[in-house]
Amino acid sequence: MKIESVTIRRMSMTMKNPFTTSFGTIHQRDFLLATVQDELGNEGWGESVAFTYPWYSEETTETCIHMLRDFLIPAVLGKTIEHPDEVNEFFAPIRKNNMAKSTIEGAVWDLYAKRHDMSLAEALGGERDHIEVGISIGIEERVEDLLANVKGFIDEGYKRIKVKIKPGQDVEVIRAIRNEFPDVPLMADANSAYTLDDAEVLKELDQFNLMMIEQPLASDDIIDHAKLQRQMSTPICLDESIHSLEDTRKAVELGSCRIINIKIGRVGGLTEAKKIHDYCAAKGIDVWCGGMLESGIGRAHNVALTTLPNFTLPGDTAGSSRYWDQDIIKPEVVAENGYITVPNEAGIGYKTDIEAIDQFTVDKWVFRAE
Repeated sequence: MKIESVTIRRMSMTMKNPFTTSFGTIHQRDFLLATVQDELGNEGWGESVAFTYPWYSEETTETCIHMLRDFLIPAVLGKTIEHPDEVNEFFAPIRKNNMAKSTIEGAVWDLYAKRHDMSLAEALGGERDHIEVGISIGIEERVEDLLANVKGFIDEGYKRIKVKIKPGQDVEVIRAIRNEFPDVPLMADANSAYTLDDAEVLKELDQFNLMMIEQPLASDDIIDHAKLQRQMSTPICLDESIHSLEDTRKAVELGSCRIINIKIGRVGGLTEAKKIHDYCAAKGIDVWCGGMLESGIGRAHNVALTTLPNFTLPGDTAGSSRYWDQDIIKPEVVAENGYITVPNEAGIGYKTDIEAIDQFTVDKWVFRAE
């Protein structure tokens, strides 16, 4: 397939409810959509998960626009591609900028699956027709509000509850949840809010039978996480520290974690995500798919990835209605009793809602092969 054109849209969607982490509170989700078109007029869609502020990683919406316009789109425009894995090769001379890379790479995967009349899950080698999903709950000022949220999501059937924590809102928050819901599968996500000096506080979480604690220490660390893991019985899950298969290998060999959260954007796309999945499967490391407050297009990519066999833990891919009054796909992603049915239509499996996409588009750039 020959890449004849690439369209980048800057999107702005208001979240249904504010989402608070140790980084801050998000009310508005500004992000990028990419559309790649082949010589037959087929289209593939991808989504950037970068934020407008560099709190999760060094990438932002603006840096992604720069990288896409000046480097990544020129690297694929006009090229003939046999398989999406080749996109990694085209991008290899460009260091990092994984979220920008995954924006185009995801669109190429969608296009490839459509060209071959297969679902994206099938193209990736997925094996499931349903995936288990959990829910991620932001920090609440009042514990009573948090407990009400947890109860609501348990009643909806979500298979796992993830709660954001930060210094001063950690042990007692988890204790309150455990007292109210002693048996719910529960994990805590620290988003790099702690240091080794906080080890004694973090070790107190061992008493609550957590599935895991996610990324307690620095976003670029694997050394101190190994030291902390040796002191804790709760499994550590790495998120921000893992950007590639090589990062994964080093973390596993050092004993920095027992679980890895795979985010497509963070690792540079579906090809690298699949490599990490395969390595972890061989090493007996559980993986799950993390969320980045995606719209339906990014959410559909997560659903497809999670069909791979070593995604043994429920991910963050909740239904569209958790985040949006109106999504940009039809039908929206729906979670029923903690499961999402994997679509079997070609590509991402959901139809793009062009009217909604146009409604939320604030800027647009089209690049064509000469």
